[in-house]
Amino acid sequence: MNKLLFIIAAFATLSSCSNDSTSDITMPVPPANNSTTIKYSTDIAPIISANCLGCHSSPPVNGAPMQLTTYNDVKNAILTRGLIDRISRAQGTPGMMPNGGTRLPQETIDRIIKWQTDGFVN
Repeated sequence: MNKLLFIIAAFATLSSCSNDSTSDITMPVPPANNSTTIKYSTDIAPIISANCLGCHSSPPVNGAPMQLTTYNDVKNAILTRGLIDRISRAQGTPGMMPNGGTRLPQETIDRIIKWQTDGFVN
């Protein structure tokens, strides 16, 4: 009987785990304050690290076309590679990033857009 209870408890615990919510795949990012300058080192790098470097590492893997490991890589991806478009696409839309994952929260996307608007402060 104890074995059966253990198996039921283990199954219930394991089946309640999932990775299909944004809190599972992204680091919490407080909403950007419009009067606060967004900086790569403190605001953007952690987002990229938590959500992009699985594929956009150095060297890129899983078919990623470029790395996003440095300030210049990320800035260039915004300016010339459509990074903002790719992360802003609706969930399930072809080309949406992160590829095969859950769309980043809008607050996170807005923070990256504000970083661009603020002039790519390092």
